[in-house]
Amino acid sequence: MTLSQIRDFIAVVESGGIRAAARKLGVSQPAITRSVRGLETELRARLLRRTPTGVVPTQPGRALFARARAAQAELRKAEEEVDQLAQAKRAVAFGVSPTAAIVVPEAVTRFRQQFPQARIHIAEGLPQSLIPLVRDETLDFAICRRALVELDSGLAFRPLFRNDFAVVARKGHPLEKASSLAQLVDACWTSLLPLDAPDGPFAQAFAPTGLSVPKQVIQCESYNTAIRLIARTDMLGFLARQLLCDPLLADLLQEVPIAEPLPSFAVGMFTRTGTPPTQVAAAMAKAVIAAARPVGRPVYQTAG
Repeated sequence: MTLSQIRDFIAVVESGGIRAAARKLGVSQPAITRSVRGLETELRARLLRRTPTGVVPTQPGRALFARARAAQAELRKAEEEVDQLAQAKRAVAFGVSPTAAIVVPEAVTRFRQQFPQARIHIAEGLPQSLIPLVRDETLDFAICRRALVELDSGLAFRPLFRNDFAVVARKGHPLEKASSLAQLVDACWTSLLPLDAPDGPFAQAFAPTGLSVPKQVIQCESYNTAIRLIARTDMLGFLARQLLCDPLLADLLQEVPIAEPLPSFAVGMFTRTGTPPTQVAAAMAKAVIAAARPVGRPVYQTAG
């Protein structure tokens, strides 16, 4: 018993005749006849009988039809599931932090040249929300800042470029000409990281100077909200200096040129270990690495 025989038999019963079944399936009538007779021979039972109004199933034929139609439905579901899995392999999902977003347009352009039909999902967030999604396989990889924590055995990090923190204020801020952190201690700040984070800019910038960390700090886990707070109030913030080159922010924000050196940080790609990426995920990762090269060279030279 073959799948084609089952298909032909179901078509005859549903269509009420061999000619209609042949037309429905786009095959010849003799082919349908041979298929059904072969099925009857194999099962040693007559499955169809002719009537004045068409072809109807016999009692064995009705029993086979009920089971065969259920089996055909299950096979159709299996085909759909296999197709969905194949489609999933032609999709890539990755995360990006605001600091790393500069490489995304070029990376997507490169990737589209190779896989124009592939689906892309991009999740934006801070490292603390993106890295767990890489670990549990929700994301194929994430491009974000390397936090000063030990990576577990399930994650790998590939550095792409370095960036420097800068003190950022709105255009026309009363403290725009400040030249030292001491002049900014009493200002109101917003921060994307917890104030006491050892790898955060507040701890790394103020501690070496002997100054106390500012007391007026609003922690904000939304990048867009933090930008709006800085752009529309007298709050200050530590942002990646690279972000000030973004045309969308250049007219709103400016760097406060303090004399003290501020910390730099690595931006790179977090991936899972022990799980090979799909073809499209590997291609997107390669495109991100290529797009990051012109971003990284000047930064590494500046960082010395």
